[in-house]
Amino acid sequence: MIKLIVNSDDFGYSRAINFGVIDAHKYGILNSATLMTNMPGAEHAFQLAKENPELQVGIHLVLTCGKPLTNVPDLVDEDGYFKKNSIIFNDPNLNVEQVEQEWTAQIEKFLASGVPLTHMDSHHHAHGIPLLLPVVQRLSKKYNLPVRCSGDVKIEGVPAFSDVLTTDFYGETLTFDYFEKLADRFPDGTVVEVMAHPGYLDSSVLTGSSYNVHRVKELEILTTVKLPDNIQLA
Repeated sequence: MIKLIVNSDDFGYSRAINFGVIDAHKYGILNSATLMTNMPGAEHAFQLAKENPELQVGIHLVLTCGKPLTNVPDLVDEDGYFKKNSIIFNDPNLNVEQVEQEWTAQIEKFLASGVPLTHMDSHHHAHGIPLLLPVVQRLSKKYNLPVRCSGDVKIEGVPAFSDVLTTDFYGETLTFDYFEKLADRFPDGTVVEVMAHPGYLDSSVLTGSSYNVHRVKELEILTTVKLPDNIQLA
């Protein structure tokens, strides 16, 4: 039996995304989400999470989207927004101290909401940047949080949220039989996290995210699929 975690990234991005996440949970197979505490829809997401306590909610640490919660001048552009991921990921002099300061603030904001915090991952998989491994390890230990793995590789020195992560439920590889085939890819007993991005569309998504219309298709699949007998929601 495969144990399945279907996690929606980007909870808190906008109200349209938030409503999509909750519908995928209430009417479909989504059982987890990770929340961006620095984005405009964060407070709305906290409210929805409180109204839907069966949804596991982790934190989606942000380093490449929106504005930071703290003063981190080395991480932002001239307009005060986080630098693009192409810059952050290729910066050999990335200010690790400022990253830790900001991510700590993002976690503390989550904890102040009163919503139980289950685990952590990051936008654009920024927690996988090698320079940030000590930061991830310290935050995981400090807040007692499991961490999303990278594919089938678990982050060194931290408890893993699952045995394996799949990232191909996305874009052109979205199919209605995706979950039917999942058990053929992993042995019995594996805890599999499927990364998802369901949502509805609003102006924030259409103008601010390169991944937009596919979110609606993800939502349709997640709310219509029937899991085979050899897969069980974790």
